[in-house]
Amino acid sequence: MSGAGHVDPSNKKVALLIAVLAAFLAFSETLGSSAQTEALSRNIEASNLWPFFQAKTIRMTTLRTAAESLEVDAANAATPEAKAVIDKRVASWKKTAERYDSEPETNEGRKELSARAKASEQKRDRALAAYHQYEVASGALQIAIVLASANVITGAAFLMWGAAGLGVVGIIFTLIGFFAPTAVHLF
Repeated sequence: MSGAGHVDPSNKKVALLIAVLAAFLAFSETLGSSAQTEALSRNIEASNLWPFFQAKTIRMTTLRTAAESLEVDAANAATPEAKAVIDKRVASWKKTAERYDSEPETNEGRKELSARAKASEQKRDRALAAYHQYEVASGALQIAIVLASANVITGAAFLMWGAAGLGVVGIIFTLIGFFAPTAVHLF
């Protein structure tokens, strides 16, 4: 039998390693893309909530200032009827200002908006951390695939060991990105 049809059995192992590395690379890339999209989405959400918070703050401050000014006018009201009308208006403005500060029913008071924005920022930061872990994983897996492919050509065993080692690193970073993205800080 001629050597042209001969397949080195170790090449089958390398091919299997490359297939496994490529599968984990696909997972890492997909998860990284999802994490990046999540981070962008949460950043937009937080960026929308903070101006809403600021608008409520401005409205609340304006109403409180107007109420305080009107209270001074009430003290100098010419008639009890005028004082009653002014007091009613002041009470209404104060109630509205309190609603701007906290409105649990709609989740759109200043306190609720602030909490929502901070929660969104935390989710964004977690998604960005996961994205960075997946990027490290993808880089390690890509280099591992290159080393394993070079092993097929050269037969150098150290390339196979390097590929396997980097493959393990890539898998570990994929798992870190999925389960504990903030556990390791490289960047």
